[in-house]
Amino acid sequence: MSPLTSTQKQNSADAGNLKQVLVSDCSEHQHIRYNPLRNEWILVSAHRMKRPWKGQLEKPTEVNIARHDPTNPLCPGATRANGEVNPEYESTYVFDNDFPSLQPDAPDPGPSKHPLFQSKAARGDCKVMCFHPHSDVTLPLMSIPEIRAVIDKWVELMVELGSKYQWVQIFENKGAMMGCSNPHPHCQVWASSFLPNEPRIADQTQRDHYKSHKMPMLVEYAKLESQNKERIVVENEDWLVVVPYWAMWPFQTLLIPRRHVLRLQDLSDNERDSLASIMKRLLTKYDNLFEVSFPYSMGWHGAPTGQSLLGDNSHWQLHAHYYPPLLRSATIRKFMVGYELLAQAQRDLTPEQAAERLRNLPEVHYKLRQNQPEK
Repeated sequence: MSPLTSTQKQNSADAGNLKQVLVSDCSEHQHIRYNPLRNEWILVSAHRMKRPWKGQLEKPTEVNIARHDPTNPLCPGATRANGEVNPEYESTYVFDNDFPSLQPDAPDPGPSKHPLFQSKAARGDCKVMCFHPHSDVTLPLMSIPEIRAVIDKWVELMVELGSKYQWVQIFENKGAMMGCSNPHPHCQVWASSFLPNEPRIADQTQRDHYKSHKMPMLVEYAKLESQNKERIVVENEDWLVVVPYWAMWPFQTLLIPRRHVLRLQDLSDNERDSLASIMKRLLTKYDNLFEVSFPYSMGWHGAPTGQSLLGDNSHWQLHAHYYPPLLRSATIRKFMVGYELLAQAQRDLTPEQAAERLRNLPEVHYKLRQNQPEK
């Protein structure tokens, strides 16, 4: 092979410089990124983090929560709105939501009279699941065996409700900032006779990707992120947590198994153990970011259930989304308004910057560090 000419050397150097510029531009200047799960784009405007903030300041997360409040309807032994008394539970506890959004015996609205005015039957079941008997013990403060008990109960509910309903949505709204009406550690499980909008979109995009690439989208994505490392927050042998390339919320994360898994009930015993471990590590980092009980909405997405249990769902990969709203501090949040509502989602720091901040945080909870005696 003949040696490079001076012109070729210069072109090569220019190409290298261009690559450096492009990397810099992605971290300092606006650009748009594609979200293949939703088939949509997001605007990234990292430079906006430099603007002064004179807007709304959120009320700091409540710190002194009573361990047991007999008037709190989620506590052991408390009386709920329907008059039922909770047992003196010592681990997880599940009950029917006293104010359900879906009921199994809802009537059919009848045929639609015009394409612009359509309605269909919506039936389902709504459950509330308490994680722990103590109101002041959130998931990152629970032991790994206690978190494993939460996962096992999730699996039980997926199997039970998934045998009857097309979709089972497990979700946790943590903190008043996310609309949580009760500080006691808990989640909700809504099972529906229909496939809701978000999983319906994800079902189609993953199906299209599988048809074109012969590999589940998120299995391929996890392998690429595992090689890249730049957006990884925590990882172990079975699981990967990343700030996704297309993240919309400031410190949004995506929790993915490394193995191809369709649903929670398909996890092995070891994968459930390692899931409990990685959840504790992630949520500890969340709390340590601003040293508050970090608010978020999270939920699991997996292959549809009900009649879909009999079909081919090879395009699906189990995953969990975490959507936290905080941006600059414990009192400054990201708002999805204006441009975000009328045009497209926008974020103020790059996913790479967010991942680095989370990755570099300690994995010992700040409350436990505060309680450690000084040496």
